[in-house]
Amino acid sequence: VQLQASGGGLVQTGGSLRLSCAASGRASSLASMAWYRQTPGKERELVAQVDRDGSTKYADSVKGRFTISRDYIKNTIQLQMNSLRLEDTAVYLCNYHLTYNGYDAWGQGTQVTVSS
Repeated sequence: VQLQASGGGLVQTGGSLRLSCAASGRASSLASMAWYRQTPGKERELVAQVDRDGSTKYADSVKGRFTISRDYIKNTIQLQMNSLRLEDTAVYLCNYHLTYNGYDAWGQGTQVTVSS
């Protein structure tokens, strides 16, 4: 499975961005898909996840501000990010995971920079 992420950029605090990730190849609707983010010197952090049954999970720091959605037919996910803060600045990475066999795929990452 290949993942192509897009939508990052530079935005001021309080602004919004929308990230998209498209899975191609032998992508399955049985997979969970998620957005992680990483900044230098810090561990990769789960931002939001949507499972095969549509259930979602969010990091506490983004609850109420970010929304993850999924198109099971197109094998895409989106992350709507509102009320962005300086601390949201990171490289955002798309993840595809199959629980039954542990298969993992990662996108190339897209930079999100929030400025004051």
